[in-house]
Amino acid sequence: MGIIGAFMVPHPPLIIPEIGMGEEQRIQKTIDAYQKVARKIGEQQPETIVLISPHQTLYADYFHISPAKNAKGDFGRFGVEKTVMEVTYDTVFVTELEKLAEKRKLPAGTLGEREKKLDHGTMVPLYFVNQYWQNYLLVRVGLSGLPFIKHYELGQYIKEIAETLNRRTVIIASGDLSHRLKEDGPYGYCKEGPIYDRQIMEIMETGNFEKLLEFSEDFCEKAGECGHRSFIIMAGALDETKVVANSLSYEGPFGVGYGICTYETQGKDDERDFKRQYEKLQRQHIAEKRKLEDDYVRLARMTVEEYTRTGRKPQLPSGLPEELYQQRAGVFVSIKENSRLRGCIGTIQAIQASIAEEIIENAISACSRDPRFDPIEPEELERLTISIDVLGDTEKITSVEMLDVKRYGVIVTKGRKRGLLLPNLEGVDTIDKQIAIAKQKAGIRLDEDVELERFEVVRH
Repeated sequence: MGIIGAFMVPHPPLIIPEIGMGEEQRIQKTIDAYQKVARKIGEQQPETIVLISPHQTLYADYFHISPAKNAKGDFGRFGVEKTVMEVTYDTVFVTELEKLAEKRKLPAGTLGEREKKLDHGTMVPLYFVNQYWQNYLLVRVGLSGLPFIKHYELGQYIKEIAETLNRRTVIIASGDLSHRLKEDGPYGYCKEGPIYDRQIMEIMETGNFEKLLEFSEDFCEKAGECGHRSFIIMAGALDETKVVANSLSYEGPFGVGYGICTYETQGKDDERDFKRQYEKLQRQHIAEKRKLEDDYVRLARMTVEEYTRTGRKPQLPSGLPEELYQQRAGVFVSIKENSRLRGCIGTIQAIQASIAEEIIENAISACSRDPRFDPIEPEELERLTISIDVLGDTEKITSVEMLDVKRYGVIVTKGRKRGLLLPNLEGVDTIDKQIAIAKQKAGIRLDEDVELERFEVVRH
């Protein structure tokens, strides 16, 4: 059978009457919609429920899938210990999903479980489902810090296993929307919060999942979203599937957005291959950007491509502008893949005999020696965007008022520790944040006083 339905639901603990103590009545529309979802799942009688929870074990570079045969949980952390829930895992499904992920080189599996107890992102949806259907096995899937497209791929593999095992499978994507809708909300107000909720509901109520992949991670972070990656995994599980989307409710009275949508599957639809469509658009976008690259960036790209493919450092080419051969400066090479940083290495002051040689050395380091990332693989090369920052002279300053995050980079120094942050970076919109990140990079405590320097760059 495969996947027979999918559901986007929130997980506010106060929706449980024993926890809400009457407050849950303020989100009655959400409760009513939840009951509709649970009744629908009861009618579908799935053999397996794949539940994707943001509060499952989370790793930066790995999707955790709950192992073992069963697990329990309660709402003790919310003051209610009597409501105990127990689930039985679909160990066959989990084993096959782990094997497929390993075969396809997606970092996902059952390693590294930190907490066996069920999380509230799992228990709140199942609290409602269990009122109508309990004869199911559970697959509990966590999120990761990997790119959005990797979450979509995991969803595709979930779909493949459901079809291979011929399981009647339901997907539940557990996740709240923005947590920053009101000043008196749990995380205050941010203008991106309401914008995010409006855009997400428009996408989810129409089933146009390709747009989920187009959100910037910086925007999602500012919006304080919870479930975006859950929704993307669900979208991947509905890959190439015709769906009837139905929006049941949206509320946000507590400063957190709660949205509920349902998706009824209706056979195959090759045009809903959103990963392929997204990657095609990305390749077109990168191709257009490559047409505009100058000699600085082309030199870095040539270096990255040759070193990644052969492991050899390229010879200094002829025909470059004279300043690349004759001038010396510190240079940073930044590499991104699908808008996410993939490597960034640079020098504050010139080390090599010319800017061209500085670019070559730092491009090699950025693609293969950045300790935060694995070396770039040849199949990634067509997805990379590269930028070059040529640093000007540094200038000591006596006050943070002499900084400007758009114009100046900053260098912080404490004894032998020194950290640098470039100017005009996405997500760095205040001087305090700029200095804090520079301190973190240098291993300097945030409360320590530091010497400050500023510099300007020419970005290519």
